[in-house]
Amino acid sequence: MTDLSRVLPGFPTAQYAGLLPALENNKVTTAELLTLDLADLGKRTKLPLLDLKRLCNAVLEALHVDLGVSEKQPDKPSALKQTASDLAQRWSTISTLDESLDHALGGGVPTGYVTEIVGESGAGKTQFLLTMLLAVQLPPPHGLGRPALYISTEAPLSTTRLAQMLRSNPFFKGLDQKPTLDRIMSTATPDLESQEHILQYQVPVQVERHNVGLIVLDSVAANYRAEYERGGSLGSNMAARSADLIRMGHLLHDLARRHNLAVVVANQVMDRIPSSHSGSGTPGLFAIKSSVAATPKSPLPALAAVPSSTPNVQQMPQDSPLASRSRGPWQPPPGAEPTSSLADMVGVRSSMPEPPPEDPPAPASLLLDHQNRWVTGWGDDPYANPNNFKTPTLGLVWSTQIASRIALLKRPVYGRKEIIEDEDLPGGGVALRNWRRWMKVVFAPHVPGTGQGLDGAVEFEVNMGGLKSIEKDKRKE
Repeated sequence: MTDLSRVLPGFPTAQYAGLLPALENNKVTTAELLTLDLADLGKRTKLPLLDLKRLCNAVLEALHVDLGVSEKQPDKPSALKQTASDLAQRWSTISTLDESLDHALGGGVPTGYVTEIVGESGAGKTQFLLTMLLAVQLPPPHGLGRPALYISTEAPLSTTRLAQMLRSNPFFKGLDQKPTLDRIMSTATPDLESQEHILQYQVPVQVERHNVGLIVLDSVAANYRAEYERGGSLGSNMAARSADLIRMGHLLHDLARRHNLAVVVANQVMDRIPSSHSGSGTPGLFAIKSSVAATPKSPLPALAAVPSSTPNVQQMPQDSPLASRSRGPWQPPPGAEPTSSLADMVGVRSSMPEPPPEDPPAPASLLLDHQNRWVTGWGDDPYANPNNFKTPTLGLVWSTQIASRIALLKRPVYGRKEIIEDEDLPGGGVALRNWRRWMKVVFAPHVPGTGQGLDGAVEFEVNMGGLKSIEKDKRKE
């Protein structure tokens, strides 16, 4: 069938080899096979009804086994019949080795899910991932007692930094069995073709052979941006990239769920330019150029020139569906000369052909700028500067493939320059001194998201031992 190998990768298709070509030619999907009547399927595919019934029953039973609700597995309790204590025993997390960060994450990064760490360059993404590579080797409840697999698409694994964390982090002091670099496997994927091959064929073998508890992909966007942002049609590139992202998301989620391991991917960000500030809005009636009515043959008085950025009654607000309630209709500035009435302006005709009528603007609640604030981690603060908004790369298609998104934010800290005697330093007396960093839970299935802006976010610093949260008393100082 068209999607059977994607829905059920392990389905035994050999015994149904005589049926699958006809189903493929008639584009019968797995959902149609389970929902349509057998008589309709027989007329559509010209296949025997008895054989179709056997195939439908086999696919349905395979789906029950895949979901863990099959009655033919007495040794494995059904997921629908498990109690809260059974689910709690299966729940496991990997610690960040910091109490405040773990508390914000509900105990740490959970197994069985795909978690994304997103942030700007220098926000601490790599330090977060390196900490996870060491923490997964610890016994429960801080780790899983299992090795880790690191997949790099950009820079190779920094073993020097890992060794520094092992020496400097106070959490590892006094442990009988410390994490080692020998239990961290690493590989590099320089292009998208090798990345897909490694994830589909080599990674499952390594997970089975070494009982891997953590898979780190750093970063998920590098090869996709290099492959699909060069040449070709934009529409075809976006469609192919979306299909590849869905396929990779399904593969990572299947690995996390089947082997009860954690998949953590790093993602990059790009600047977001809200459409309300892009100046691409359609000009209204008040944006008519004054030269049209100022010709000598026109009996109408010249119209007052109005800047194109002036809001008008026809432009839909772009920032929030509630913003239109606080904005009234356009009013001329005080002291401006009276202009002709609206009927007079409508009556103005130009010798140039009129443009075709445009579609009515979409409601503000359906605009991408409004929806991004709930899934990206930037823009949910109503008082934030929209020029500083960021958006995780790969778009909303990739956002639907991950279970959790953790955003790492940073802001500069400025201070006075230290002037050395007998030196004439150009410029002012202010310089960049440091960076402040926060960790924010955007969305997750096991813990509520952080509040608007930095409300509820955990401030942390990067030191020689890894990540360390900053206490409130120290923040006040």
